[in-house]
Amino acid sequence: MSTIPRTRATPWIRISEAPRHVGEAVEVRGWLAHKRSSGKVQFLVVRDGSGILQCVAGAGDITPAEWETCGKLTQESALIVSGPLRADARAPGGVEMGLRSVSLESPAADYPITPKEHGVDFLMDHRHLWLRSPRQQAILRVRAEVIRAFRDFMDQEGFLLVDAPIFTPAACEGTSTLFETAYFEEKAYLTQSGQL
Repeated sequence: MSTIPRTRATPWIRISEAPRHVGEAVEVRGWLAHKRSSGKVQFLVVRDGSGILQCVAGAGDITPAEWETCGKLTQESALIVSGPLRADARAPGGVEMGLRSVSLESPAADYPITPKEHGVDFLMDHRHLWLRSPRQQAILRVRAEVIRAFRDFMDQEGFLLVDAPIFTPAACEGTSTLFETAYFEEKAYLTQSGQL
């Protein structure tokens, strides 16, 4: 990990805020989505929960130790990058960062989902990681928007959202105690699953 000190003078921003800070030096914290190199220039694409940002470094823009760190970065490693932002229509979001500092906070080892074709079974087995992909995030954003619109409509109509208890006909795995109740002349249990 890098031990290069960070200064408080560089403000931390979320990637979605980058267009408002063009011309300023900022700090971004996120994960390495992917990288490429063309000799004396390295391109790091960093993502946070709000978007993606292309970061560009020439061999003389960062220290030799940081340059070496960039070369060894693995997909989904946690980073802190800083440098000036500039408008660039070719970059994702229309803004890119000229790297002046790179700090590896936590390397990621053996990330199983790479930019190649995987089968659905494999991706479902790694669903928690697959959700990081742009297509899956887009699907989740559409779903969240539909749910928000539906809830806004129901709120405007005066409805009240009530989260009722969930009954199950059998105990879930890992349950040591059960709350049993009669339910339409059958036994039912309040779910206590950690999955809930």
